[in-house]
Amino acid sequence: MATLTPVQAELFKAANYAVLSTLRADGSPHNTPVWVDYDGSNVSINTVIGRAKHRHIERDPRVTLTIMAEPYKWISVSGRITGMSTDGADAQIDRLAKKYLGEDKYPWHYEGDVRIGAVLAIDKIDSLGIEG
Repeated sequence: MATLTPVQAELFKAANYAVLSTLRADGSPHNTPVWVDYDGSNVSINTVIGRAKHRHIERDPRVTLTIMAEPYKWISVSGRITGMSTDGADAQIDRLAKKYLGEDKYPWHYEGDVRIGAVLAIDKIDSLGIEG
């Protein structure tokens, strides 16, 4: 398992948008813009049960997550989703809404949505313009 350096971790801590790549059933990539969470040791995302990224991860946990702070300053982490849980997922999406929107509560919660957090175990780190 690979570990982010403090400099690399700063991109995950800041309100930088990310793109999550998952694999469809036919093996083709599926990319989705996501908010990313970093607790000092774990990178995670949050989604709704039943959405494409959730279905793809359930079938094949291999993912890549890329954050681009600017065109020549980016980091891409590849690995596997090692855990998904609804425990704490609503609180996580509220924290992410605060981080990305400045809102105390996630504003787009729809009736019937069940949030789930997914933790990424990093196997490989690629970057440009980020000191190691």
